[in-house]
Amino acid sequence: MTAARPDRLRPLRYLWRSPLLFVHILIALPLALLVINPLGARIRIRGQRLDHWMTSWWSRWLVRCFGFRLRRYGEPLPGAALFVANHLSWLDIEVLHSQAFMCFVAKAEISRWPLVGWLASRAGTIYHQRGSGHSLAAVMERVVERLREGLPVGVFPEGGTGAGDRVRTFHARIFQVALDAGVPVQPVALLYGNDHRQDPAVAFGPGESFFANFLRVLGGPGMTAEVHFCTPIPVNGEGRRRMAEHARSEICAALGLPDAHERGGAAAANAED
Repeated sequence: MTAARPDRLRPLRYLWRSPLLFVHILIALPLALLVINPLGARIRIRGQRLDHWMTSWWSRWLVRCFGFRLRRYGEPLPGAALFVANHLSWLDIEVLHSQAFMCFVAKAEISRWPLVGWLASRAGTIYHQRGSGHSLAAVMERVVERLREGLPVGVFPEGGTGAGDRVRTFHARIFQVALDAGVPVQPVALLYGNDHRQDPAVAFGPGESFFANFLRVLGGPGMTAEVHFCTPIPVNGEGRRRMAEHARSEICAALGLPDAHERGGAAAANAED
C-alpha cells in the first residue's frame, strides 16, 4: 500500500483561513445576535425576513472561510416545502443555509457543537434524539406546525452521515410530514469536490469527532460545494415510501451515482410505510 503523500500546503491554509474565520466570527456574531430575534423577523430585506437573510449571509461566508466555492444548480422552492438532502458532513446545514433559509431537523448532538450548533439553534433547528420513537413523533408534529406556518424545513432522510460514495436508503416515515401539511418535497443533492466528483476528505472519518473534522477540513485543499435543487415532487396521492424512493432517485441522478438500494435499509424503510 502506498503511503499518503504529506500535504505541505496545509500549514499555509491554516495561516490564511484561521484569521478569516476569526474575523468572520468577530464581525458576524454580534450582527447575528442583533437581528436573529423577533424584531428581525418583522423586517424585510430583498423580499426576505432579515433574520433569514442574516442566517444565509453568515453561512455563505462561513463556508468560504473553509476554502469552498459555492455553486448552485436549480432554484429552491419559495415558501413552505420539505427539502430532503443526502448527508455527508456538519457542513451540509451551512451549505444549504447559504442558498436558502430553512428550519432543520438534526440530531441533538449538533446543539452542542461550537458555532454550528449556536447558529442552528438560533435558526430554529428541531432536534431529534436518535433511537427515541417518542422524540421522533414529537419532532414530526413540530415539523408539520412549521410547514403549516409557511416555513421551509430541511431533513436528511438517510438518518446519519455517509462517506459520499452512495446515497443510502431514505427512511420513509419523515415524508409523512409533507403529506400531513400538504406541501411539496424538493430533493437536494450535495457534492463536495472538483470536476463533479465527491471528495471523501469532507465526510467524517471512522470515529472522528466534530472538532477533529472541523480542523481537518479547515486545512484541507479548496474545492467546490455544489448544491443541486432537483425537480420538486408534488403531494399528489403518492404514498410516503414512493415519495422517499423518488426523492432518492433524483439525488442519485444529480450526483451521478447508481440508484441501487441497500437490502437491509430498504427493508427497514418498507417496514416504516
